[in-house]
Amino acid sequence: MSGTGTGGGAGAVARTAGTGAGAGAGGGTGAAGPVAAGGRATGGEFARYVDALAVGAAECPLPGSGGTATRFEELSAVARADLGVARLVEGHLDAVAILAELGGPPVRLGQHWGVWAAEPPGSELTATRTADGWVLDGLKRYCSGAHSCTHALVTAVAEDGRRLFAVRTGVAGTAATGAAEADPVDGPGCRPVGGTWQAVGMAGSDSPDVHFTSVPATPVGEVEAYLRRPGFHHGGVGVAACWYGGAQAVARVLFEAAGRREDPFLDAQAGAVDMRLYAAGTVLRRAAEEIDADPLDRAGTAALRAMRVRALVAEVCAEVLDRVGRATGAGPLCHDRRHAQAAADLAVYLRQHHAERDLAALGGTVARGTGAGR
Repeated sequence: MSGTGTGGGAGAVARTAGTGAGAGAGGGTGAAGPVAAGGRATGGEFARYVDALAVGAAECPLPGSGGTATRFEELSAVARADLGVARLVEGHLDAVAILAELGGPPVRLGQHWGVWAAEPPGSELTATRTADGWVLDGLKRYCSGAHSCTHALVTAVAEDGRRLFAVRTGVAGTAATGAAEADPVDGPGCRPVGGTWQAVGMAGSDSPDVHFTSVPATPVGEVEAYLRRPGFHHGGVGVAACWYGGAQAVARVLFEAAGRREDPFLDAQAGAVDMRLYAAGTVLRRAAEEIDADPLDRAGTAALRAMRVRALVAEVCAEVLDRVGRATGAGPLCHDRRHAQAAADLAVYLRQHHAERDLAALGGTVARGTGAGR
């Protein structure tokens, strides 16, 4: 799954995303009741993409493997087709990279992974060591793919600090291409909470709260290893690559409108959007080169790079949303379902960038930290 091919799987996503195709691994009902139709379709596309990776029909290199630019291009291509699918695919690919970096078990055919590491106020997941091993109890928020991920990497607070754990979610996997490698369901201890994902934008990412009750868990790495590893920052740039693909999708209607008729105002907005997308794409390619040149972050620049890239790409995406809306008016938002969904999805996904909080962290690092003068 960590090959260095050109990423042939995004085309399949592009052909079928948003068509209401079958639910695949995520198409059933969870303990909280039926999954919304968008979540079922997205979960199905996610399962098909991941299974294609597992059998070699698609490839996406690990970050720092020499093919990081290909990895970012693949994430952007999936996002251009469907940002909800991209959110789930990015989580699975991040889990594969984390397990490789921290010496966890390899991901097998039929497994669809997520990374559930958000820790907003009001939710705390605890880890307890018992005679039979670790168990997790409590609430975890923003669990993308809650009804379609068979496994997840989850952060939880243990007696000795924050740790990362691998869990089975209770969702049945697939046995792609006839292979009987799907994991059995562990039981009902890991349950999505109904009504906790009310989003319109990114509805398909299926990101409700999940309640854990004595869920068996396997530790991955040592205390705080999840945050301390260089790949944490490489993965953050991968999220920005998804935002970039989402912005390209939003820009589609502007370029199509400008192509149909000559209009100086449309042309001016198209030029401004093209310039900004070009800058974002260039920055992502440069970041990929730097990650491949120093995958273990011996220079100590990975955090600064990730902050810079995420801030710039987020700003570009926000401006693309604004300029496309000003140039094309309400028409595409009201009559082009594909565009309306892409715009709503991008507006929500961008909130993974924490606006002035992240800019303040960047400014403080540059002014007083190791990034000064770089």
